[in-house]
Amino acid sequence: MADTLSRPGVGTEPCFLTASQASASIRSRRLGCEELLRSCLERIEERERDVRAWLHIEPERALRAARECDKVAPRHALHGLPWGVKDVFDTADLPTTQNSQIYPATRAGRDAACVATVRSSGGLILGKTDTVEFAANGRKALTRNPFDLSRTPGGSSSGSAAAVADFHVPLAFGSQTIGSHLRPASFTGIYAFKPSWGAVSREGLKMNAASMDTVGWYGRSVADLNLVASAFRFLADDTPRIRTLRGLRVGLCRTPSWARIEPAGEEALLNAASRLAAAGVVVEDLALPDVFDGLFEAYLDIYYSEGGRSFQPELLAAPSLLAEPLRGQAENRRALTKDRLREAYAVADRCRLSFDGLFGEALDVVLTPSAPGEAPMGLENTGSSVFNGYWSILHAPCVGIPAGCGRHGMPVGVTLAARRLDDTVLLQIAELLSPVIDAPG
Repeated sequence: MADTLSRPGVGTEPCFLTASQASASIRSRRLGCEELLRSCLERIEERERDVRAWLHIEPERALRAARECDKVAPRHALHGLPWGVKDVFDTADLPTTQNSQIYPATRAGRDAACVATVRSSGGLILGKTDTVEFAANGRKALTRNPFDLSRTPGGSSSGSAAAVADFHVPLAFGSQTIGSHLRPASFTGIYAFKPSWGAVSREGLKMNAASMDTVGWYGRSVADLNLVASAFRFLADDTPRIRTLRGLRVGLCRTPSWARIEPAGEEALLNAASRLAAAGVVVEDLALPDVFDGLFEAYLDIYYSEGGRSFQPELLAAPSLLAEPLRGQAENRRALTKDRLREAYAVADRCRLSFDGLFGEALDVVLTPSAPGEAPMGLENTGSSVFNGYWSILHAPCVGIPAGCGRHGMPVGVTLAARRLDDTVLLQIAELLSPVIDAPG
């Protein structure tokens, strides 16, 4: 296949079902778990040579698990659904390499907490997906964008996004420190959920910046994202269920980084706002308060400092194998001081309180860019996270929604963000708004 060939169209085989469609078919016995998995494996066989989403797959192990699923009644909506797992999450039965020469065949012997939750709910862990080294920097994934093989799928959750976008699996885990989850969803035209920081256990995930690292997942609809969320038992919410989009208040937030937007990103955001307004949603410009002016530098300082502590063991054990940018973090080449870091944490704290305070009668959800524009050419540049880091350091839950294509025919998405811990409310709102934003034409 030539490098510029785009993703083949959707067919009728089970691998093309969304997670929620497949789940309903499995529960009604119209579709077998093994039948679905075999369809996914056939798709992988057809496409993986070009897309390169996976680092490790064990088909026979997954098929044995699928046969066992077919013998018992579903215990959860995730029953029998195949999953990809970003290779920074530990798995009991598969290697966890971090895409690093330091850990070429490491086996943790136990599942990360999020993987264990999915497995205990009946989900089938098919394999580990490619990632930027340590989900941070250094070696890039070999994964290519299914819509144009000459372009990146984004990073660091490269393989997970591509695997869902190219119909290898209906669901996959990613992670986000600054923009590693939402940006690949935008570049590959799929849905993403980044929960509130701390809402999903990070046990078994290689730490990068501990005060920002968040577990997330990909699907092909908000219903898919909700399906997974139901397994994680978010904190109970006393907010009444939102049943209509008319009158919802959306804040259109360009962020202090708006100068970095590209035509495709601007068009996607403004088109989404226009469509929502036409559907009866109250859309108003949202300018973040002055306290946010220093947030960009603050979250970078926190990222580099905490990452430095995370990669110090690798620097000491195998300095020649650790990527140069990660060595720079571990050696504090940013020359961070205690006073500067204290101020960065203080800025983040002030901004979190300020952001939470924006919500109420005047604001239900924020609409903002997921990426500057379309996916860049090549694999070394995985795209800019300049529009994602604000929400990561604010600990805000986010949903990434496809919002059309740019002039090169590549997907572009937008992000909905909400107040900390309002995960279930955000998913309700996203379920209402996504058919308007992700509409044909």
